[in-house]
Amino acid sequence: MKLFNQVYQGCDVLITGHNGFKGSWLSLWLNKMGANVTGISLPLTDDNQHFSQLQLGLNEYDVDIRDFDAVHKIFQETKPEIVFHLAAQSLVRPSYADPLETWSTNVMGTANVLEACRKSDSVKAVVVITSDKCYENKEWQWGYRENDRLGGHDPYSASKAGVELVAKSFRKSYFETSANVLLATARAGNVIGGGDWSLDRLIPDAARAVKQKKEMLVRSPNAIRPWQHVLEPLSGYLMLGEKLLSRKSEFAAAWNFGPDEQGNRTVKEMLMRLQHNWQSLRFSIADEPQLHEAGLLKLDSSNARNNLKWQPVWKWEENIDATASWYNTYLFNDKIVTESQLEAYITDAHRLDCEWVKL
Repeated sequence: MKLFNQVYQGCDVLITGHNGFKGSWLSLWLNKMGANVTGISLPLTDDNQHFSQLQLGLNEYDVDIRDFDAVHKIFQETKPEIVFHLAAQSLVRPSYADPLETWSTNVMGTANVLEACRKSDSVKAVVVITSDKCYENKEWQWGYRENDRLGGHDPYSASKAGVELVAKSFRKSYFETSANVLLATARAGNVIGGGDWSLDRLIPDAARAVKQKKEMLVRSPNAIRPWQHVLEPLSGYLMLGEKLLSRKSEFAAAWNFGPDEQGNRTVKEMLMRLQHNWQSLRFSIADEPQLHEAGLLKLDSSNARNNLKWQPVWKWEENIDATASWYNTYLFNDKIVTESQLEAYITDAHRLDCEWVKL
C-alpha cells in the first residue's frame, strides 16, 4: 500500500513532543513509512514510557521548547522539511495548579517553534496540534466549526486558543508572504488509545484501577466528549502534511478532526463500554465539588470530510475495544501491540477506500 502518496518516504520530519502519547504513535507511523524523524521533547517520565518501549532509534533531543536558542540550533542542525508541533502541557487539571507553566509552554513554546521555522531555510510545512477545547464553549448541542469563536475557561483551554492565535499571526505576518512555509492547525477530539499513562485522564485511570483491583473515582459521568482513537486524528495530521508538502496553499488553515455523531458519548457510556472488556472495572461518582470543565463538547469535522477527504476508520465501539485490548495485552501479558494495531488500522482504511491509502 502507498500511504499519503509516499511523500514521507525519505522525508526529514521534526516532531515536538515526540515521546508523548500522540507523539509516540506518530513517530512509529512516520518511521514505518521511511521518514527520517527527529524528536524534541522533555526527558522521558513514567507517563511516556510507551515511546521507549517502541524502540524506534530516532534522532532525539531532550529540550524544553521554551528555550528558543536550543530549539533554533536543532532546526539548523537537522534541517527538517516538515514540522509536527505536538509538545504541550496537555491536561486541564494541572493547568489550574500551574497556569504559568501551561501558558509559557503552550503559547510561548509554540511561538519559539514557529520562529525557528521562520528562520529555517529547509522547512516547507508545519502542522500545529491544538485542541477541541480551543473554542469558547457555549454548551450547545451542535459541533463547533473552524470559524467559531475561540475562547477557554480553564488555563489549558485558553492557552490552546492562544496557540491558534499565535499560529494564525505567523501565517498572516510571515508565511503567506513567503512561498517557503505553509502552516495548518489541527483540532482533535478526546483522543484515546494504548500507551497513555497521564494522570486525571479517563482511560489511563481506568486501566490503573483494573490493574490495582481498586474502585475508580469518576468526576463528571454525564460530560459528553467526542471520543476517538489516536490513529484517527493522526491520519488527518498526516493528510494535512501531505497537502502542505505538495505546496497546496488552500490547506494552510485550521481543521477539525472529530468522530462521527455516534462518537459523542458521555463519560459513563465510555466506562460501561470498557466494562465489556474489563469486567472487573468498578467506579463511583465523586461527591466533592470539581474544578470547572466543559460539560458538552462536540466537533463539526465536515470541512475535513468534504475538502480534505478525511474520514474516521473505526466505529465508536472499535475505538474503545482496541484501546482496552492494548492495555489488557500490556498489563497482563507484558506485550506492546502498537505496531499490530497500526497495521490493522491501515488495513481497515484500505477496505474503506480512504483517500490516504492507495494501492
